[in-house]
Amino acid sequence: MSVPLPKPLIGFSGRRGRAESVGAPRGFHDAPLDIYMSEYTTSVIRSGGLPVNLPMDADASELVGYLDAVVLSGGEDVDPRRYGEAPGPHTGWIDPQRDAFEIALIEAGIARGIPVLGICRGQQLINVALGGSLVQHLAIGEGESHASYAYPRAQRVHPVVLEAGSTAAALYGESVLVNSYHHQAVGRLAPGLQVTGRAPDGVIEAIEHESAPVIGVQWHPEVFGGDPLFDWLVQTAQNSQLTRQKAAA
Repeated sequence: MSVPLPKPLIGFSGRRGRAESVGAPRGFHDAPLDIYMSEYTTSVIRSGGLPVNLPMDADASELVGYLDAVVLSGGEDVDPRRYGEAPGPHTGWIDPQRDAFEIALIEAGIARGIPVLGICRGQQLINVALGGSLVQHLAIGEGESHASYAYPRAQRVHPVVLEAGSTAAALYGESVLVNSYHHQAVGRLAPGLQVTGRAPDGVIEAIEHESAPVIGVQWHPEVFGGDPLFDWLVQTAQNSQLTRQKAAA
């Protein structure tokens, strides 16, 4: 008789901040905070998963040993030195500790065979972690601005055309309207990855691993409520649980 599987445990990366940013008393302004956007975790709860926030001071590979999936959230720029370039004039805040921690999460997640989902910065970091590069800054030009904060976060401002046969196309169809809050993008594609979605101006908006359950998207699906990408994440995590259970039997 098989044992019922528990809800899959989905780990989320966050960012490091200061207590001053949340109105802490003056004596605690410099206290470090781990900051996690709740829309990520509520999206997983809605899809049937159990979210857990991952502190970057912990050992990433040890954490992943307890997890059924990993989500890499949005945030600051990835250090260009990670892909052999120097920071440019448009480079924003860089957190080397976060880069190192999340790259270790990616590597451990792939080694464990669990799904890894990268959102915005998370997609970019997946590409860098596996040997690719980034476009350091997207000029506004005459097309769609990818870094406009003029709209509400859930406003869908441009389409992404999806590659037939991809997981993204199975979830969304031939195309999907997305929001857009990034000034960097995937550049040279890492070995083992494939482009599965592009914006009208050619910017890479979705990537998938050729042999592992790894997906990256450049937009923020967590703000839409009930996005199918989180259903994929939880279902794939459950399948991974079942595979491990059978292997242990």
